[in-house]
Amino acid sequence: MNDLEKARQIINTADKEMAKFFEMRMDAVKLVTSYKKENGIPIDDFAREAEMIERNSNLIGNEEYREYYVNFLKNNILLSKKMQHKLLEGMKVAYSGVEGAFANICAKKIFPDAESIPFGDFKTAYKAVENGECDCVILPIENSHNGDVGNVLDLAFFGSLYINGVYEAEIVQNLLAVKGAVIEDVKKVISHPQALGQSASFIEKYNLETEDAVNTAVAAKTVAEMGSKSVAAIGSVEAAEKYGLNVLAAHINESNTNSTRFAVFSRSKRNPSVSDDRFIMLFTVKNVAGSLGRAISVIGEHGFNLQALKSRPTKELVWDYFFYVEGEGNINSEQGRAMVADLQECCSNLKIVGYFDKEIRI
Repeated sequence: MNDLEKARQIINTADKEMAKFFEMRMDAVKLVTSYKKENGIPIDDFAREAEMIERNSNLIGNEEYREYYVNFLKNNILLSKKMQHKLLEGMKVAYSGVEGAFANICAKKIFPDAESIPFGDFKTAYKAVENGECDCVILPIENSHNGDVGNVLDLAFFGSLYINGVYEAEIVQNLLAVKGAVIEDVKKVISHPQALGQSASFIEKYNLETEDAVNTAVAAKTVAEMGSKSVAAIGSVEAAEKYGLNVLAAHINESNTNSTRFAVFSRSKRNPSVSDDRFIMLFTVKNVAGSLGRAISVIGEHGFNLQALKSRPTKELVWDYFFYVEGEGNINSEQGRAMVADLQECCSNLKIVGYFDKEIRI
């Protein structure tokens, strides 16, 4: 046997072993995909990919081969993601509104292979996941200009779903009208109350009447169906395209940094990770003097940064409230578990509604 034949025999042996490990790897990818579907987690995880490439490339002792192995790893990742995309085609993501709504736009960005299912309101969309009709639901929890979305915080407190990811999306509001209309024709605007609030200065400038809609896309659909030049909607460019409207004025929201935070809710809580650095919890405090102050102190005493504290009426008793907390730090760490134990001493109800590694801008 000459050197060429020996080399080819080695390659054949290596390829045979690699085929076994490739199958093993793709079997694991299927498990990852099932987990992501169950927990409402998107396919792309660029931080994990970069960490994996760096770690595994360091296993190559021969410097001459390392750059080729990096390419090999990148191709493996691409193949894995390609299969994940195929497997997630049957995933169903609920949102409130109709096509063109900002939640619908976000759903398509986070889960491009899933089927987006519209519902008439936040509660119905949420319940669709609770009853198994959909795999996860995307709901807004806060707008940078108009504040909290109280109805969604209520669902998080009273419902059974978990938050496994939070995404920040830029919100650009536009004045949408039927073809042939000009701004001077418009006498009334229809949109979601938050969109109207975000565009208050523009509305005041043109002295326009306002009418509330369930969401911005429903407003656009309504204007298209009415066919009147005197009525316009405030919403996205995507909604204008969907319902055949023209954009009479772009970016009419007051703030140039207008964004909305969307949470992905699912029936399962994701497995804890050492990289988890954000958590969301809800609690009520005992009817004892200083209970709320004590709860806040406990969070700081264990080294966690309190990023947000919001109150909402429980609606069960007059002047009774629950508190929504967002914190920075790993709640599944030893300190996190100790914090939760101490909080249970001063809280009458405590619910860890979610934890994740970071907020993602889309």
